Amino acid sequence: MPEDSATEVTAAGIARLAGVGRAAVSNWRRRHADFPKPVGGTETSPSFALPEVERWLRAQGKLAEVPLRERVWQQLAGHPAGTLTGLVHAGAVLLLLRERPPGLAALAALPDPRFTDALPGALEEVLTVRFGIPRAVSTPTAGQLAPAAPLLRAAIELAAELGGPRQAFEFLLGRHLDANPRQYTLTPPPLAELMAALAAAATASAGDPPATVLLDPASGTGGLLRAAAHPATLAVQDADPELAALSALRLALHGDADIRSAAGDTLRADAFPELRADTVLTHPPFNERAWGHDELAYDSRWEYGFPARTESELAWVQHALARLRDGGTAVLLMPPAVASRRSGRRIRADLLRRGALRAVIALPAGAAPPYGIPLHLWVLARPAADRRPPAEALFVDTAGLVPDAGRDKLPWTTLQNAVLDAWAGRSGDDTLARAVPVIELLDDEVDLAPARYLTAPDAGGSAAELAAVRERLDATLRRTLTLAPD
Repeated sequence: MPEDSATEVTAAGIARLAGVGRAAVSNWRRRHADFPKPVGGTETSPSFALPEVERWLRAQGKLAEVPLRERVWQQLAGHPAGTLTGLVHAGAVLLLLRERPPGLAALAALPDPRFTDALPGALEEVLTVRFGIPRAVSTPTAGQLAPAAPLLRAAIELAAELGGPRQAFEFLLGRHLDANPRQYTLTPPPLAELMAALAAAATASAGDPPATVLLDPASGTGGLLRAAAHPATLAVQDADPELAALSALRLALHGDADIRSAAGDTLRADAFPELRADTVLTHPPFNERAWGHDELAYDSRWEYGFPARTESELAWVQHALARLRDGGTAVLLMPPAVASRRSGRRIRADLLRRGALRAVIALPAGAAPPYGIPLHLWVLARPAADRRPPAEALFVDTAGLVPDAGRDKLPWTTLQNAVLDAWAGRSGDDTLARAVPVIELLDDEVDLAPARYLTAPDAGGSAAELAAVRERLDATLRRTLTLAPD
């Protein structure tokens, strides 16, 4: 590989390669005139050519035995076209490894130029079989793959070390997400599992067979649909082309479902207008003003009312309902303000009247970003002509299940069991859950905040309780006098 296209590494990466702290790397730069010069980055955070760094460390006897995981990550992080592009290319090769291991083994035995020249043809075949055309994952050219040949070979080795292509891809994706925590809005895996389980419970309670066609119209990295059990078809769309590709690859590596994927703004350019999914699971963007209000005024998806410019979330709600089959279920993660903003009251009212909104579930703060806000789950169903609209809507508030001191480690098993029990009518605790007649909800505000309809937990402090506490305190003090030494 030409030196000018070599993988770059930061000072932190050099420290990991040598098994030292970053301060040691700073000292080497000052004390050794032959230390490699920066080739990129900034003055405060320079980057260096990885081959030059490895040669210098080896000559100085400072090169530690680098674990394969660290070597692959350094190669990925230093990909000339960016980490996400490198991750998509590595993911495509790992999918080829999953689908056609003998064929990839034969290609990997070739020298680098022939290896990267032969890869596009093999990748095109596999990507077309798994994703069809059009798709979010484009086939990279030989020229695009050439600088990443060492990375692609190392990714194949990593799959053997970690137990398979899926595990290798999850490791690399996880390292990238951990390194860029503010760049992505993620749905934590336990919350994804709760949403998938809730959708499955809603489908079962309606008497329908398990969902086989699922859609996430704001897929991000694909974590929500990955939590679904035994799907036949998964459809994903995201406005970010690289995220759309990553989510498609992630789901393809996770199972054998047919994957339909697309990049683009879902509200403005829906890639699946004819789809009728069994289930929609999504964590849409919050508080968007530029969601297409002016362009989409006469869109057929607004069955329950045209959303105000400030109500982008209600546009996503109606998009989800429009992509469901009759009787299908959607579970959306929502900011709490959507339940009570005055500008959305008419749409909320119509969702209730027609039986589309089945439940609002308040989660504890810390369940998902933004972590300081107690987000809501909305459970929706597309009304079917042969089913009567439900006369009640379910409200659940799980905040009381989490002590204030424990918000950094939520008891997800307890939360999931409580929510599913409430859905099944097994709660019996009106401080946690209550089914409210729809007619009671249709006032001037149509405020759907769960706490409004639940019994407040008894805080104690009545006169009788205070007297009982005083008596116990008196008894304890008298006993203390008898036990204390003279």
